[in-house]
This record gives sequence, structure tokens and C-alpha cells, in this order.
Amino acid sequence: MSGFTTTNPVIRWIDHRLPVFTFMHHELHEYPTPKNLNYFWNFGSLAGITLVIMLITGITLAMHYTAHTDYAFESVERIMRDVNYGWLIRYIHMNGASMFFIVVYIHIFRGLYYGSYKAPREILWGLGVLILLAMMATAFMGYVLPWGQMSFWGATVITNLFSAIPLVGESIVTWMWGGFSVDNPTLNRFFALHYLLPFVIVGLVVLHLVALHRFGSNNPIGIEAKGPQDTIPFHPYYTVKDFFGLCVFFLVFAGFVFFAPNYMGHADNYIPANPLVTPAHIVPEWYFLPFYAILRAVPDKLGGVLLMFAAIAVLFVLPWLDRSPVRSATFRPLYKQFFWILVLDCIVLGYIGAMPAEGIYIVIGRIATAYYFIHFLILLPLLSVIERPKPLPASISKPVTGSGFASAPAAPMEKQ
Repeated sequence: MSGFTTTNPVIRWIDHRLPVFTFMHHELHEYPTPKNLNYFWNFGSLAGITLVIMLITGITLAMHYTAHTDYAFESVERIMRDVNYGWLIRYIHMNGASMFFIVVYIHIFRGLYYGSYKAPREILWGLGVLILLAMMATAFMGYVLPWGQMSFWGATVITNLFSAIPLVGESIVTWMWGGFSVDNPTLNRFFALHYLLPFVIVGLVVLHLVALHRFGSNNPIGIEAKGPQDTIPFHPYYTVKDFFGLCVFFLVFAGFVFFAPNYMGHADNYIPANPLVTPAHIVPEWYFLPFYAILRAVPDKLGGVLLMFAAIAVLFVLPWLDRSPVRSATFRPLYKQFFWILVLDCIVLGYIGAMPAEGIYIVIGRIATAYYFIHFLILLPLLSVIERPKPLPASISKPVTGSGFASAPAAPMEKQ
């Protein structure tokens, strides 16, 4: 690392002994970044900023929350009514969870479209999937904490799924509950884990960034930078671009917080938990709905659980399922069509997950579930063999400067 100079004697003294300023200068200022990144690359930084917002608001809420079945619901009401700006902090945290999943899902689908999971970024992709899993666990436990009707029955239904595991399933459920039903020990454990897991996510994000900076960002045309002519410094070019994206994001975020704070929630969660009254239709939060639809697509309980976890597990092995030498869907006409079918399929799964498990909804859910796995396990390996990609540019700069394309239809990806 080099290039950092300062006239401030205090910073120079600190940096000589702990080169944190040199590190920040290298990683955030002079870090070479492909010059053709579009606004879909903003969502990684948006996810990081949303995580910070969730940590700050979550720690603040934890100072006023009471993790006890007799007082949890009332403590949330007290936060909303009596704590200074408690309503604002809670609505930011509540809607922040949904915004976090929105930006992360867009971030994932951007990676799928542009082939960001391909070599040499397999570990980067795997860490991203681990972050998604940790987010899901954190969000589920957080959904239980208000101790409303949907909190209680959602916890009961989802934790009960583990009882389908042969031999040890019942013991796992009893351990999670801290007894023989969802009760005060369950709430205490979920609160402790909900507080802990975000810091695990922070650790995974740090590893994610280290892996990212090892080989640099992918880009819309999916070829590596050939030299300085293909890159620009991260600052000020992409810091300004990220700031613009952040302003737009905050406008949307504020729109939900101030004008539709409960739009992405469920009305039943404003009713205190009652073990003797079952809601007519138990549904998880919207960001779990596609996986909930996959779970219900199989009539067998164990089969549904295995399929739901397989829906995420298949993402881990994606770099080895798609063996095409071309990363970006821009140059893969067949893959591009199937990608948009996958996007539509996930939207259909989300809709089916919110509907009752009856009639035509079951049939549509099974078809959508079947396509989800066919896409990853059959179509991607098949496309790697039969697809003829379009010619790739000779470098990142060529499409900008108007020079020619590489003569070969698809040169293999560079290995670093």
C-alpha cells in the first residue's frame, strides 16, 4: 500500500504505527474499479448502509424491550407511545428489514444475471449466500419478538418443521422451545439470538469485502480489466454514484416509514399472542414467501423441509453447475431468456406463498417449485454445453471507445 500522504502530524504519527489511514486510502480511494459499472452495483453498498441502520435502531429498541411473554407486547406498545421518537425508531427498524431484503435480493439477481458467481469469485458468492441465511434466521427471530398473533403462530409452525428430521427432530424442537411449547424460554432465546446474529452478519460482510477486493468487482460485460485503461479510482467516481443511489433509496425508505409503515406487515401482529386462538391464515413475512411456497409444494413434511433448504443450498453449488466460459447474460441470449423466466418464477412463488394451500394454488406452487430446481440443476448445465454466446469485447474499454470485438465467439474466463 502506498500513495497516502498527509500534513497532519497526529494522523501521520498514528498511521506510522497503525496504518489504518493508508489502508482506507488504498481500499476506498485509489482502489481500481471497472469503469463500466452500472447502477445495479449500488445495491451492495446500500445493503451495507441498511445493515448499519438496522444495528443502530435494533440496539436502541433492545434498551426498551422486555423479553417476557407477559410484557413483550406491552413493551413494544410502550416504545411506540411513550419513548421519545420510539415510533420512528421502530418503524425504521421494522421497514428496514424489508428494505434490507429488497436490496439484497436485487444484489443476488444482479449477480445471477452478470455471472458474478463464476471463477475466481466462488468464495465471494458462497459468503454472500451465508449472509442471506444469517439474515433469514435473524429476521425470523425478530418477527417473533413483538409477541403478536402472527409472531406466536409463525414461531410455532416454523419451529415445528424441525420435528420432521428423523431421530433428532423432536429433541431439536424441544431444545429450541426450551420446553414443550412456544413460551417464555423460546422468546428469551430468540431475543438473545436476534441480538447476536447481526454481529455475525457483520463478520461475514467483512469476509465478503475481503474476498471482493481479492479479485475486484465483476462488471456488466463480465471480462477482467486488462490494465489501467479499463479502471477508474473508486473515489470520487463511485462514491458520488453510490451517494446518488443512497439518496433515491432513502426517499423510498422514508415513503414507507412515514406514509405506509405497516404496508409490508400483517394486521394480526397488532393482536396480542393467544395460544388458544389460531389465525385463519398463518403466513410469514413477504421475504420468506417463495421459500414457504416451496415448503408447501410437497405434501410430505420432511420432503418439504428438505426442499426448502435445498432451494438455498443449490445457490452454494451454482458456480459449478453453470460451466459456461462467458459470465454476463449480455452475451448469452438463451441464458438471458431463462434468467427472466426464473425471476418471474420467484415472483409467482412469492404470490403462491401468500395464498391458502388449496385448489389451483397448490398446482401452481408445485409447477413453480419444479421450474426453480430445473433451472439450476438441469438448464444451467445444459446451456453450458449447447449455448453459443455472442462475441466478447476485447477489453472493458472497447465498447466505450468503439473499437472492435474479439474474433472468437467466447474466450474462456481469465483465471487469476
